[in-house]
Amino acid sequence: MMKYLLGLDIGTSATKTVLFDETMKVIASASEEYPMYQPQNGWAEQNPKDWYNASLHTIQEVLAKSKINPEDVKGVGLSGQMHGLVMLDENNEVIRPSIIWCDQRTVKECEEITAKVGAERLIEITANPALTGFTASKILWVRNNEPENYARCKHILLPKDYVRFCMTGEYATEVSDASGMQLLDIPKRQWSDEILEKLDIDKNLLAKVYESPEVTGYINDEFAKLSGLSTDTVVVGGAGDNAAAAIGTGIVKDGKAFTTIGTSGVVFAHTDKLSIDPKGRVHTFCCAVPGCWHVMGVTLAAGLSLKWFRDNIADNYKAKAEELNHAKLQFFTNITDELLTALTIISATVDELKTQAPSHNDLYTVMNSNIQRLIRLLQQILRIP
Repeated sequence: MMKYLLGLDIGTSATKTVLFDETMKVIASASEEYPMYQPQNGWAEQNPKDWYNASLHTIQEVLAKSKINPEDVKGVGLSGQMHGLVMLDENNEVIRPSIIWCDQRTVKECEEITAKVGAERLIEITANPALTGFTASKILWVRNNEPENYARCKHILLPKDYVRFCMTGEYATEVSDASGMQLLDIPKRQWSDEILEKLDIDKNLLAKVYESPEVTGYINDEFAKLSGLSTDTVVVGGAGDNAAAAIGTGIVKDGKAFTTIGTSGVVFAHTDKLSIDPKGRVHTFCCAVPGCWHVMGVTLAAGLSLKWFRDNIADNYKAKAEELNHAKLQFFTNITDELLTALTIISATVDELKTQAPSHNDLYTVMNSNIQRLIRLLQQILRIP
């Protein structure tokens, strides 16, 4: 009897669900979009219930399309957008909209984190400087600006882990996604008691940390009734979006790297040995391969910029483009300017890292090769000499 696996990606613009058989052949897939809210300039929020509903609906859809016996679905894996803050009260109800990865409101909180932990010590433990995108600064922002909501908070979860909770009733996360909270000890792959103490964050608010392939729970009765899945189906740790993409593309050993342009733009390289830039210019996270890490550079303005353009300007622009032959080129030039600039900066940073860490030359060479390939591709699209 054929067995099946379900993969869910809880993304920024949509949740995508794919059903695979045991040979990894795609049997059925479905996706459902949802909005992002920007109540103020620089803010970005989503409703966690939208992620849950999209996950439920797309699972129902792929099971209906495939016509398989749901009892034959043996496992569920979760990936998704990182860094988003989901706060639950004592009744497991969502307290406020999730502050997601591209939100930029937490500049003061990043300064607070750096002052309390120390810039060098923060990088030694979390492998990254304090950044507005990471979860720790979002937690402090709620504490500083919405104390009544912070007081009600009993559990803190990441986006995909909220969906996991709805499926299993378990408060669980895994190392690749937890790395982006800035509360994880990256070398030790566990919550940092030192960071939590200095930031005065209760460790009991956080989920249990697993490695990506580990079983974190089983489909619970309620979700089984709604989705059609069996309570015998396991849910594994999964991974953050890019860490999961690395597994899917075979980036699981030294000398391997990839680039992606999704909502954000990413250059990602695997490493078997912990490699932390002391200046924090590139991110180092635990990856989905147990005992390994990855190094990556990220720019926020990639597919998200294109989506904004489509939703706000595209109709008027298409009419104007018929009259102005150069309009299309100008649009792509403007939209990708930040991406090209960021990639150039990352390329220079990687070159500098090669001189500072000769033992990782192969890793940095592969990273820079992929960066240059992406730059050339964008330049060809734009027809830039």
